[in-house]
This record gives sequence, C-alpha cells and structure tokens, in this order.
Amino acid sequence: MTTAQFIAFNLTLLAALAAPGPALLYALRQSVAGGFAAGVATGAGLATMAALWTGAALLGLNAVFAVVPWAYLLLKTAGAVYLIWIAIQLWRHARDAVSDSAHPGARAYLGGILVNAANPKSVLFAGAVLVVIFPPDLTLGAKALIVLNHFVVEVVAYTIFAACLSSAPARAGYLRLKPLVDRAASVILGALGLRLLFGR
Repeated sequence: MTTAQFIAFNLTLLAALAAPGPALLYALRQSVAGGFAAGVATGAGLATMAALWTGAALLGLNAVFAVVPWAYLLLKTAGAVYLIWIAIQLWRHARDAVSDSAHPGARAYLGGILVNAANPKSVLFAGAVLVVIFPPDLTLGAKALIVLNHFVVEVVAYTIFAACLSSAPARAGYLRLKPLVDRAASVILGALGLRLLFGR
C-alpha cells in the first residue's frame, strides 16, 4: 500500500461525499436545523457506518452478497423502507418548530448511522473502489488503517459542512424556507428510497 493509493482513495471518497445523496442531505439539514453540535454528531454517525461498510468490503462482504443475493435484497429493502420513513416524517413535520425537527446529541449520531446503514450499495461501491485502488494482498493492519482513514476523512468533511451551515445566516435562511426545504428534502429522500427499493 503506497501513499499514492491512499491519496487516490481519499480523493474518490471526497468526491463521493460531495455527491448529493441521503447521507449528505441528512447531514446538511441537521446542521442547519440543529446547529453545529447536531451536524457534527450526525456526521460522526454517518462516518462510523460508512467506515464499517468499507471494513465489511475489505473483509469480503461484497463477495457474500454475490453468493447469497437474498441477504443483499433483505438489507436493501430494509434500507429503502427506512429512507421512505424519514421522507414521510420530514413531510409531516415540515411546519414544526426547528427545535422539534432536528435530533440532538446521541439521537443525531444514531440517525447518521441508520441513514448510512440504509444503503447497502455503499459496501458494493467501497468494494469496487478498494479493488481498483489497493492491491489484493493487504495485511490486516493495512485494512484497519484504511477503515480508520475513511472514518477520519468523513468526520472532518462533515464537521466542515456543519461549521458552514450552522452559521446565523444559513440558519435564518432555513427558518424562512423550512416548509419548502423540508418537503423538497422529503421528496428527494423518498425518491432515493423508492429507487433503492425497486432499482437493480
């Protein structure tokens, strides 16, 4: 494992983080609605589960999914249902006060874990990226280092997002547009859940 491979992995990871999806959308909304601490806690939860997916890919879970497709189908269905549930809750509570719409502390962390756990495609993506970038004969120590690196990169990225979006201007803008923003987020998350449920 070389420094160049690590850099390539981190650049790919940052590009994936910046792509709109349930994780980024959830983290950004939590940061604006709940403030910096809620955003960081959410990001830490998202990072924990994403790093666990990478660890699972390194240990061969993507191969298990290929051999036992019903296990992947089960995880995918549960994840899709959870995303759709979040979408319904966002729509129903779009007009609620901000204090009721964002999860603080441990709940924010757990929410982050559940959102990233809801997408087992993450392990397939991680597996594909890892196969392309790293050699197949990685030691257990090297695999642990990759997982730790993944966690740290995501925590730093989500902390930066939280710092930017929990500012007073961002919060004021969100408060003005909360029903519209929350319902737009609801539609996007619901569509992602349906795509995960019915897509290949």
